[in-house]
Amino acid sequence: MALRDQIRIMVVDDMSTSRGLLVQGLEALGIRHIFTASDGINAINLLGKTPAHLVISDYNMPNMDGLKLLHTLRSGSGTKGVGFILITGRAEHQIIDHGRKLGMNNYLKKPFEAAQLRQCIESVVGPL
Repeated sequence: MALRDQIRIMVVDDMSTSRGLLVQGLEALGIRHIFTASDGINAINLLGKTPAHLVISDYNMPNMDGLKLLHTLRSGSGTKGVGFILITGRAEHQIIDHGRKLGMNNYLKKPFEAAQLRQCIESVVGPL
């Protein structure tokens, strides 16, 4: 069975349109197990009930931004090993460097193409 049939991915973004586009992109890659959260706090709560292999999170969100979400995941015993990809329209060195120090696995700059999404995910989890 291919990885794309087994992997569980959580998409976290406060913008429903952005969440929808990411879900569509993941479905186009053949990924079947996708769930979403509207912000970092909801993501943490949901991950406690439904574990994921990979979290793809927007950077700029209210309540808890993507880097605070990453820090919280890396601090939790049950979530410290979850793969993490940050998506941002502001791929500034300060943001990316901070993410790497926190344990970010990869990042993707908005806007992006489907091939870039696939390459980004595969660099973290392996071939889909």
